[in-house]
Amino acid sequence: MRTDAGRRERGAGPPGKRPVNRWAPRGRYARGVTFPVVGMVGGGQLARMTHESGIPLGIRFKLLSDTPQDSAAQVVNEVVIGDYRDLDTLREFARGCDVITFDHEHVPTEHLKALEADGIPVRPGPEALVHAQDKGVMRAKLVAIGVPCPRHRIVSDPADVGAFAAEGDGFPVVLKTVRGGYDGKGVWVVDSVEEAAEPFRAGVPVLAEEKVDFVRELAANVVRSPHGQAVAYPVVESRQVNGVCDTVIAPAPGLEEGLALRAEEMALSIAKELGVVGHLAVELFQTRDGRILVNELAMRPHNSGHWTMDGAITSQFANHVRAVLDLPLGDPRPRAPWTVMVNVLGGDYPDMYSAYLHCMARDPQLKIHMYGKDVKPGRKVGHVNTYGDDLDDVLERARHAAGYLRGTITE
Repeated sequence: MRTDAGRRERGAGPPGKRPVNRWAPRGRYARGVTFPVVGMVGGGQLARMTHESGIPLGIRFKLLSDTPQDSAAQVVNEVVIGDYRDLDTLREFARGCDVITFDHEHVPTEHLKALEADGIPVRPGPEALVHAQDKGVMRAKLVAIGVPCPRHRIVSDPADVGAFAAEGDGFPVVLKTVRGGYDGKGVWVVDSVEEAAEPFRAGVPVLAEEKVDFVRELAANVVRSPHGQAVAYPVVESRQVNGVCDTVIAPAPGLEEGLALRAEEMALSIAKELGVVGHLAVELFQTRDGRILVNELAMRPHNSGHWTMDGAITSQFANHVRAVLDLPLGDPRPRAPWTVMVNVLGGDYPDMYSAYLHCMARDPQLKIHMYGKDVKPGRKVGHVNTYGDDLDDVLERARHAAGYLRGTITE
């Protein structure tokens, strides 16, 4: 809880007087418009849904997008088309923005530092975000603060991969490029030195990790504000198909209470130690011997948190907006005993709208979220959320709807 003294430090003025508006007047908006402008770098579906969550609050968004056809560019009013890798473009985009945030982690770290030097709040900041940008940096930091991780080290060539395997239980070994990978890209599972050559062709450092014998994958989602308030969502189970998230179940079924609490505390501790502002997703392995190990970090809204749009009192997107603006965070508790999210992937039937009649008539409680993307086989084009008291029923409803939208289920 912030005190009056804390508010005065933020420019709110003495108690009993109208607060000084710290946002206006700025940017292209007329004098008297007092709501802040959030600059979102990246025009994907995460930006689209973050913008959607800010609409009820009157929050204004400015978008830096690759193309006018990008998911968020279709719905945000002020769109700048440009290359996020160009510092001059970023600086020009930041004009009129009160804070900069992201729907991906790929903006060069040195550019973010330059924006901060220009006086632009960047959330999460470059000192935090680098741990989601660089897997080698992330692993080193997590080990330094005592977070359990798979056995790992940076390897220099295929022969070094063989040496890493010999140091442990042998092959298979997981290889990852330290930067740029997502949704299974930039990740290889190799069974020999001969198979280890491909990752090194990218010309970036390669991280080798033991292949963890895990029961399932979990995710702990937390949100942290600049003044240190933090909230944690229930730990979820995340089911992958071909390296892409397929289904998320909230909360993770059968997860022992002590292990769930440990995962939430671990995520909150990581957010604090790394200085994260905004949403942090901590992807986890639950091992067969009862441990949890950190797999990946994402410092933005995340696929494992999409269920919160309909299943939590305050969604991950709404809380991310609140956090980057240093507003009090919302309640993360679930609205129903079970919520299931299933991703809708593109298939051979591009006309998904025609499937709405069946899906909505069959399940009036179904929540459909489409991203405005062209339908391509295997591409994430939307997701569905279902919720209720019976997990088997909720799972079946979500899977049926996603399958019918894709065209793999026809009745």
